[in-house]
Amino acid sequence: MRFHVFESPKEASAFASNIIAEQIKQKEDTVLGLATGSTPIETYQNLAEKNKNNEISFKKVRTVNLDEYVGLSGDHDQSYRYFMNTNLFDHIDINKENTHVPLGDAEDLEKMCEEYEKLIQDLGGIDLQVLGIGNNGHIGFNEPDIKLYNETHVTDLTESTIEANKRFFESKDEVPRQAVTMGMASILRAKHIIVLAFGTSKADMVKRLKDAYLDPQCPVTFLKIHENVDIIFDKDAGSKL
Repeated sequence: MRFHVFESPKEASAFASNIIAEQIKQKEDTVLGLATGSTPIETYQNLAEKNKNNEISFKKVRTVNLDEYVGLSGDHDQSYRYFMNTNLFDHIDINKENTHVPLGDAEDLEKMCEEYEKLIQDLGGIDLQVLGIGNNGHIGFNEPDIKLYNETHVTDLTESTIEANKRFFESKDEVPRQAVTMGMASILRAKHIIVLAFGTSKADMVKRLKDAYLDPQCPVTFLKIHENVDIIFDKDAGSKL
């Protein structure tokens, strides 16, 4: 696990986008695992700019997203499909048929989860996975629990996650109570993982990544068992190291 601290989220995001760009340059048909939320937005903007400047092309890139809210269709303005389109896919030369987000409105969610897991395997696995960290240590929507699921599954969101996400909705009552998420094994099978963490609210979780033990009540600690992880954070997120 490699720790990279920067003065600002802007500098950290530039570093992260350079790692992703180099991956695409080395392998045109890279499989990217992507995250949503406010943290990776500037990284995605940097990638779109690199694409505009002909530094990289996404024409052969395939993507799989970590998660999606249960009950939201892809055209809902708070769905993660909508987020990815508006923050990245609409601004690059990617074939949207090669972009994949779990279907939160699938009629048979269990079957959809199985098919999503198979899709990742059929693509040859994830070459580079982008992650953020929840304030409670969740990655994707793998929430703190006494046990963690291996593969893509439906999960109940914790009160702290609902509270953190309510700012994106008109009211807390509108925040979905469940999500579809890749499991811990799905994530840990990625060949390379980069984690973005910005602000003092993430300082406790960055510190936990320095601890010497795994804790299902803090899922991000399981990244310690992966051999190729870059933790990219600003000085505020690193303030407790």
